[in-house]
Amino acid sequence: MIGNASALLSMIGLVALLGEAGLGTLVIGEVVRHPGRESGLAAAATCVGGVIALGVALLFVFGEALFVPAGPIDDWLKAGLFVLSCILTVLSIVLDQALVGNLRSSGRMVRQVLFSAFKLMLVAGAAYVGFASSTAIVLTWVAGLLASWIALDLLTRGGARRLVGLPDFQLLHKLRRKVFDHYALDIASQASGLLMPYLVLVLLSPTINAVFVSVWMLVSVAAMIPAAMATVLFPVVRANSAQSKHYILVSLTVSLLFALICANFIFLYSQQILALFNPAYPKIAGSSLCLLGFSLVGSALKFHACALARLADRMRKASFWFAFGGALELCLAVAGAKLDGLEGLVVGWTLSVSIEGACAAFVIVFATRLDSVSGPLSEEPAPSL
Repeated sequence: MIGNASALLSMIGLVALLGEAGLGTLVIGEVVRHPGRESGLAAAATCVGGVIALGVALLFVFGEALFVPAGPIDDWLKAGLFVLSCILTVLSIVLDQALVGNLRSSGRMVRQVLFSAFKLMLVAGAAYVGFASSTAIVLTWVAGLLASWIALDLLTRGGARRLVGLPDFQLLHKLRRKVFDHYALDIASQASGLLMPYLVLVLLSPTINAVFVSVWMLVSVAAMIPAAMATVLFPVVRANSAQSKHYILVSLTVSLLFALICANFIFLYSQQILALFNPAYPKIAGSSLCLLGFSLVGSALKFHACALARLADRMRKASFWFAFGGALELCLAVAGAKLDGLEGLVVGWTLSVSIEGACAAFVIVFATRLDSVSGPLSEEPAPSL
């Protein structure tokens, strides 16, 4: 059950990424450039993202029914919840990015903490009453998203509702080329990671996927810290480009230190972590997952290289390199799984992300020395396309 549910949630993340279409990232960087039109831009991006998510989710549901009959979506109730989850996830992504773009990152953090808390309470409640299934887990995802936004709105006295106004489709249309560039970079940099639990389910088994996800979930949560720091660089440097090098250095240093601490913790205590989820998991996994945490170092470097590409308005060019890196991650993970099961998959994934991280480190050093990050930012905002 856990293996199937984890694969389903990973596909919700992937469909949401496809449906978000770069709109959330656009909102982060552009709201500071269009004072007075922030809520209209956020509302327009939310509407468009929701419609795209609906289409992509339906396409996935029907595609899986045709080509993967043994997939995790095996009834119409689960299919409906899957589609609804994808739409709500996209809306949440765009609105979270609107909070960051308005330099209210604390609001985003509170909303995500509330979502996690509500989701855990709902999962515990469902298990207590005996409603333990992948359908129940997806239902808690939907309820947790809705409850988190309602709670945030109450805590901020209507702050969540003030994020959106009348949709400003005219402004969004003017920025459409930047939307595509952000979209290409988002897909290239994130798709492979979102596919991993589903890939483990298909290549290995639901049981092994449940074991894998126990540590993968911890790695994914830890990755949110360097990802958030790199994301916040976008609006902060846009607002004050003179201090760009300082902001980048601080963000990167903190991210790498945090990644190394987490990597060593997982290396030393992966067996104990697995035992917390299920006493049988350590025996199933052995030592195969202990290296997974070291992928955080490469990921932290990737996040910052991605942020630099956005700041320099070079998203389209960077997306080709990130797409190549994503393909490398998937190829080495699949090859590793075929050669040596779960341990081979983990080694292949970690090796590929480390190679990308080394390349990203070179790009970061080169870009900051040439001052190519702050160049476009020291000028007046470019006219909308």
